[in-house]
Formats: sequence, structure tokens, C-alpha cells
Amino acid sequence: MSATGHEPTAAKESRGIGQGPGTGEASGVGEPPRTEEPPRTEEPPGIDELLERVRVRYARVEAHDAFRAAQAGEALLVDIRYAALRERDGLIPGALVVERNELEWRLDPRGSHRVPEATGHDLRIVVICNEGYASSLAAASLHQLGLRRATDLVGGFQAWRAAGLPVTP
Repeated sequence: MSATGHEPTAAKESRGIGQGPGTGEASGVGEPPRTEEPPRTEEPPGIDELLERVRVRYARVEAHDAFRAAQAGEALLVDIRYAALRERDGLIPGALVVERNELEWRLDPRGSHRVPEATGHDLRIVVICNEGYASSLAAASLHQLGLRRATDLVGGFQAWRAAGLPVTP
């Protein structure tokens, strides 16, 4: 501050004061004006409610049904568990391993980073996580990409193993 009680212009500019059109913030060339979000009128859902909402959109499958569909070539099993769980508990033979953070990029049939198995939007995909929670949200995300036959395994890998289905170390 100067002796007059005013902040020098250079100090204001270094902090971005007075640079934006009436916003008090610096604005970049070509940036659209910033708008505030309207106030929310309803409480956002908790995770349990969100899971209920997404699960009513598709039919989830049980372990033996997923096994039969994969054996018949009617479904692609996709294991999204992280490496530590796969190392600890083993793998489902024939399942495609895709880390959750890469799922949409690898399974989008139109994507440049897709796996060879991502042959079309009509592909039946059974997403498998550890206990059947994250896989529900992942299947819902695949639906948003147009993969309408995507589903998930009730109970996840733990249900698969408990059903006595094949697992390799």
C-alpha cells in the first residue's frame, strides 16, 4: 500500500485485480464469460441411492450365468479390479483385464485406444469388480457410450470365486 492508502497499480495487476470485465479476475483471450451454477433444489444422491438408480437400467447377472455366457461366446468378461486384488485373489480365465480408469477408452468401439475385443455397440459386456459395486457404476458409464448390453456381475469376483467357478493364481 502507498502512503495514500491505495494499492499500486502494478500490485493490482500482478494479482489480476481489475483485469477482467467487471469480475475482479484476470480473463484470457477468447474465454467465455463465467456464470454461476444455479442453486441446487434437491439433495444430491448418496452412493447407495446412486447404485439403485443405475442398477434399474439394466439386468445384472449372477456368476453362473456370466460363466455360461462367456463359455458360449455370448459375453465378454471384463475384470476391472486393480492389480493388487488380482495378484492376491487370482484371475478369471478368459476375462479381459482393463483397469477401471481405462475402461471407457478401451471398450468404446469408435475409440482410437480400443482393444480388439471392442467390436461394436451390440457387444454383451459383463463388468467384474471385487464385490459388485464399482462394476455397477462402470456398466452405467458404458451404457452412456452406447454399449447398451453392458451389465455387471452381482457380488463381483468374490461371488464368482464363492460359486466355485474357475480362478487362476
